[in-house]
Amino acid sequence: MTLGACVLAAAAAATGVGAFMSPPPGQTQLPTTANDFFQPGTQPEADSAVFMRTLPSNDCTFCHSDYSETFAPFDTWVGSMMAQSARDPVWHATLTIANQDANLAGEFCIRCHAPGAWLGGRSSTGTRAEFTNEDYDGINCHFCHRAVNPHPGPNGEGAAIGYPEANQDPTPDPEVLAPLAAAGLIPQGHGNARFVLDPKDVRRGPFGDIPLNFHGFSEAGERVWLIESPFHSKSEFCGTCHDVSNPVFTKNANGQYEIGGLNQPHPTQLPSDMFPEQRTYSEWANSVYATTGHEYPDHRFGGALQGPMKSCQDCHMPDQVGGGCVFWDQGEPFFSRNNMPQHSFSGANTWVIRAVAAQLGDEAESYGLTPARVDTAVARNEQMLRDASDLEVTQVGGQLKVRVINQGGHKLPTGYPEGRRMWVNVRFLDAAGTLVKEHGAYDAATATLTGNDTKVYEAKHGIDAAVAAATGLPEGINLHLALANKKYKDNRIPPRGFTNAAFTAAGCPPVGYAYADGQYWDDTLFAVPAGATQAVVSVWYQTTSREYAEFLRDANVTDNTGQTLHALWTSLGKSAPVNMDTATIPLQPANPADLNGDGVVNGADLGQLLGNWGQPGATDLNGDGTTDGADLGFLLGRWG
Repeated sequence: MTLGACVLAAAAAATGVGAFMSPPPGQTQLPTTANDFFQPGTQPEADSAVFMRTLPSNDCTFCHSDYSETFAPFDTWVGSMMAQSARDPVWHATLTIANQDANLAGEFCIRCHAPGAWLGGRSSTGTRAEFTNEDYDGINCHFCHRAVNPHPGPNGEGAAIGYPEANQDPTPDPEVLAPLAAAGLIPQGHGNARFVLDPKDVRRGPFGDIPLNFHGFSEAGERVWLIESPFHSKSEFCGTCHDVSNPVFTKNANGQYEIGGLNQPHPTQLPSDMFPEQRTYSEWANSVYATTGHEYPDHRFGGALQGPMKSCQDCHMPDQVGGGCVFWDQGEPFFSRNNMPQHSFSGANTWVIRAVAAQLGDEAESYGLTPARVDTAVARNEQMLRDASDLEVTQVGGQLKVRVINQGGHKLPTGYPEGRRMWVNVRFLDAAGTLVKEHGAYDAATATLTGNDTKVYEAKHGIDAAVAAATGLPEGINLHLALANKKYKDNRIPPRGFTNAAFTAAGCPPVGYAYADGQYWDDTLFAVPAGATQAVVSVWYQTTSREYAEFLRDANVTDNTGQTLHALWTSLGKSAPVNMDTATIPLQPANPADLNGDGVVNGADLGQLLGNWGQPGATDLNGDGTTDGADLGFLLGRWG
């Protein structure tokens, strides 16, 4: 069947509330259905009040909050983007564009951002129209601590601790996985929110020494117990959402991604056969961090953890000395630990948490977003960015070499490609401190990165000719993420252990750029201008570019989420870039004879030399009646 025939057939078959949300004039919506976004794993069960109940994370504050801003789970979680994933105004605006571009695409997005809503069957429109207030808790306590390792068979979670009836079932996962296996719903590969949850509300975590349980009874009257779960300490858990592949597109024999037969699930359900939108987990899995790990001499990550950093949790949930409940310092059975995971989930997003609090207004504190917690969360993210890179600057003849070193366990930067970028800023100054030339200048008033005179690290996606023909959009780079089926640029710096073969196999190779196997840094050369005696070099990161904020505003023809996002972005500093590193270096003239650094060898250089040495007198050393470069040559020849 041709692409055009597929589109027409799917259009005829499209059903469901919210089908065919209108795109902008001149654009044709891709007529996908819920079937196109179907993924294996636990499925919604709206008729099961026990399994699908959505609880607010505020329920956990009685024991897990207000005793430490460093390690209390709720206090550190609530300021994270995990906690606010469903309140994120950038996501709200993006969700609308996704639905405009591809019918019901938003349901696929909701799986990750609001799993409670998806599991409860409140995402069938692809929108937030049916969300409950609790659904906005995003990736909350009740979701993560019911998650089960999706791979079949015993996963080593160990015996349940706390009650005899729990100990009778030391490996409960087979009974969780067996129904999914019988239905062919065990997910293969990682990502796309293909999670498996325990329907009995059995809670899991990384510790097996908790002798008492205060979680009470489920709505069905079953006691809620705790099970030790190594899965919760492994990067594979994070990979559940931090690899994203668009199932609408299928890789063909030529390695290109094309629209499959619409109104049906992906033919293989293998993420490796789908368009790779994000590959943060795969980047880690193909780095040295997934094997031996890496130990930092300055111990920049990991909190109280000693030794090499290996898992996502090691850096993003750094160990603290403390405890998991309010009675942590009262002795057994509550425990003070030296490996209490901080639930901060620090990352690179430095402004959206303030936007969430601003949207909530006076209610922000009732959700736990106190000003102090917001400030602390932003500070953690800024520190994470500073820790993620190192900067080395050297002069090589007439050029300045700027080396940016990736100190993280995945690409730098990583994750969602739209609007996120990192760049090098170089300011060349003269002896008086006056700016001679600048590369990578950023105008804070207009949020504009000027010119094409520096290195910008970013990924740029877009559409090929086939998708352009189906949608009416021009072929090439664009910001329509739900339609993207081609990578046009990806020069983001790989992590330690990078190989081209492994990253290509995982769907995350460099595009339009080259890195050698083992390279986890990048060099950029800048010509030293005449008169420059000093260079100040900085690396900057921005979460939401002006171009992306304006796209989300201007491409939206459905609701006001784009306008809301743009207004918040404007009022909160336009996603002000964060300085990751800065280095200052004195410069030597490119030509040894150009002593005053003006780019010309002449008598002024001789005056500079004699003046520096305190030897006033005639400068016509060769006696030709003129003070010029020949005199300097005469001097250097006689003395050199």
